[in-house]
Amino acid sequence: EMAAEVSMSAARPTKDIEPVDAEKYESRDTTHYSVVDQFGNAVSTTYTLGYSFGSGFVPPGTGVLLDNQIRNFSFNRPGHANSIAPGKRMASSMTPTIVLNAEGEVKLVTGTPGGSRIINVVLQIVVNTLDYDMNIAEATAAPRVYQSWRGAPLFLEPGFSRDTEAILLERGHRIEPQQTMGSAQSIMVKDGLFFGAADSRRPGAASLGVQIN
Repeated sequence: EMAAEVSMSAARPTKDIEPVDAEKYESRDTTHYSVVDQFGNAVSTTYTLGYSFGSGFVPPGTGVLLDNQIRNFSFNRPGHANSIAPGKRMASSMTPTIVLNAEGEVKLVTGTPGGSRIINVVLQIVVNTLDYDMNIAEATAAPRVYQSWRGAPLFLEPGFSRDTEAILLERGHRIEPQQTMGSAQSIMVKDGLFFGAADSRRPGAASLGVQIN
């Protein structure tokens, strides 16, 4: 639509150029989706391009845009286990997760974007549902905590009580408030029913049940 307004014969003043509404917003971030069907099949997919359009390369005949996650190798530490080398995979925090019950049936499907905070977000979803018996909506909404290592502060989302913060400070933690962590998209299967929860931390997420006749 904007290209059609470009004149090939005369320059156009920039003050006359207006944006057009895009039909859909495409996030620059990692995407996650979870799917379960009536036959017990489950898919947990975390997909990333890294930054912008990834590597900007589509292998001929694939239609797949490759990411630029080569930056996740360790470049400045010779001999490191994560050093770049042919045939190796770089370190990654992406954690698409499927939990089965003792009978091998799907119990939980989850995952999230969020860079280095992906692992702790997924772990907290699993702990909240399996150990604390929360339903998937409660587990998704619960405030999250994250700590890296090498002296990093303890990041807390809003929602932790002042008493909890005081106990953490007494134990030597250095607390730093954090707005949000991740955007988990999860499905819990219980008593033959599917319970989906879309994280409200980022806009545009949805949980849908689809009937196919």
